[in-house]
Amino acid sequence: MGVTRVVKKAGRGATPKIGQAITVHCTGYLADGKKKFWSTHDDNRPFSFVVGIGQVIRGWDEGMLQMALGETAELLMTPDYAYGARGFPAWNIPADASLLFEIELLKIQDEHNQSDRADVRK
Repeated sequence: MGVTRVVKKAGRGATPKIGQAITVHCTGYLADGKKKFWSTHDDNRPFSFVVGIGQVIRGWDEGMLQMALGETAELLMTPDYAYGARGFPAWNIPADASLLFEIELLKIQDEHNQSDRADVRK
């Protein structure tokens, strides 16, 4: 149980720290990789959030702390690290679904200047 990271393209930069705002491009699938439920690539709008403080699902918070700037990775997460028993009906994610995200870490906000934090919800 948890989150498994598979690096698809190595990054060369820093890794984010808890409390830093980060920006990613991502595509989310049910764990079989066939049913896409969300992608920032569809409208070319990267997603920003503060890592490690519960603004996003647990699998993202934990998985992003392992990624290097510029890295592209797949994060495979069990339901307890995703949306659990409640699922996420707005995206047709059923209860107790394992999820697969392909994520590219585009930006880590400087820890002294976090003025462009996004207000995101789980």
